[in-house]
Amino acid sequence: QVQLVESGGGLVQTGGSLRLSCAASGRTFSRYSMGWFRQAPGKEREFVAASITWNGGRLLYAESVKGRFTMFRDNAKSTVYLQMNSLKPEDTAVYYCAVSAGSLTSATADQARTYDYLGQGTQVTVSS
Repeated sequence: QVQLVESGGGLVQTGGSLRLSCAASGRTFSRYSMGWFRQAPGKEREFVAASITWNGGRLLYAESVKGRFTMFRDNAKSTVYLQMNSLKPEDTAVYYCAVSAGSLTSATADQARTYDYLGQGTQVTVSS
């Protein structure tokens, strides 16, 4: 069993920045593939970013966040982060981190169903 706890959400103005954190339990965190997803009101959950390799060397981003968001992980702290810069109102959503105990590929990392656990989410609101 893996538990995920997100934090760092809040209210920010357009152009501002936030850093989300996701702390994971489990002794083999360093072996997990990690992902971030988000869900806006009335919309389906969508992929944001993924760290496929244990050292964070292989990262994937949704086109909508490329160049603005950066995902990185600290395996010593069993924590993954999502640094969000140049935020836009359309980034407003509940953000979830997810973990996969198995290996992911670039073809599967953007699909929420391929992950084993999902956090409770943290709200990000960007005002215009």
